[in-house]
Amino acid sequence: MRVVEQASEVAAPSDDVWERVVSSEGINDEMRPWLTMTMPRGAEGLSVDTVPLGVPLGRAWIRLFGIIPIDYDHLSIASIEPGRSFHEKSTMLSMRSWQHERTLTPVSDSVTRVHDRITFEPRLPMRLASGLFVRVFAAFFARRHLRLARHFS
Repeated sequence: MRVVEQASEVAAPSDDVWERVVSSEGINDEMRPWLTMTMPRGAEGLSVDTVPLGVPLGRAWIRLFGIIPIDYDHLSIASIEPGRSFHEKSTMLSMRSWQHERTLTPVSDSVTRVHDRITFEPRLPMRLASGLFVRVFAAFFARRHLRLARHFS
């Protein structure tokens, strides 16, 4: 298993940040321009905040430039603390195990600390490139944090 962590502060109240990070629109805005992610069939209109816990929702397709399907996330939310954190435990076409934990911590009334912890295990033969995945995911989540902060600036 490999781990990537990213933390930053966003100039917005934690309730506003939470509303953004659990919405499909907010998730896709963070991932753009490189990637977007669909909601699984039948889960459209749901957000991380409203999905049933521990139940696989189906395939959320990850698309390069919002067009070309390159992977899928067999999405499942293991736990949620509304307004504060969620923990996704999934598998992907490329990953035997994928976990994304996001935690929001109010720093003040108008600043929120966002912390992501990604734990993953690539499928063979991708395991050989797991060091590369660490660097790519670190850069990708740093960019996600930058885009989230920009949304509120």
